[in-house]
Amino acid sequence: MMPSPTYWSMVTMNPAKPLRLRRKLKEPCEIGWCELVSLPELGIKNIRAKIDSGAATSSLHAVKVKPFDRDGESWVAFTIPKSPAFPAIRCEAKLLEKRLIKSSNGKSQERYVIETIMELGPLRWVGHMTLANRHSMAFPVLIGRRALKRGFLVNSAKRWALGQPATHSVTKG
Repeated sequence: MMPSPTYWSMVTMNPAKPLRLRRKLKEPCEIGWCELVSLPELGIKNIRAKIDSGAATSSLHAVKVKPFDRDGESWVAFTIPKSPAFPAIRCEAKLLEKRLIKSSNGKSQERYVIETIMELGPLRWVGHMTLANRHSMAFPVLIGRRALKRGFLVNSAKRWALGQPATHSVTKG
């Protein structure tokens, strides 16, 4: 079992909660190469995300990633690091799997994969996210083509097509 958080907010995803979410858009939605995404189960609203049709799976910046067992099931605890816009958030999620991912530098890396609700523009769905240390990347979230195939059209000449970020890109919500 993980120790109690001291200064972090603790968010635990509830996989047993029934969800009615749309899986695909009825009409295509044009988005830019970067957009704001919300991850409500993780307590994140409007985090900056790079849209990357070259990446298969979406990814979330996470540190202090630790697997553990809960009631005979595999879970993972992790921290979404502090930024100028929000405090560090300590999260727990049921572990979906470990997957070998080839990163942008060409090296393969085994990463933990979780399922979480993702919100982008008019669509809210349950998607897979890998947990990766993205500290050297400009965006804490990467949205990959498995998420984009739900009806998004990426216009690489645009950014923030669904709405401009506020002065602070993330709000705790």
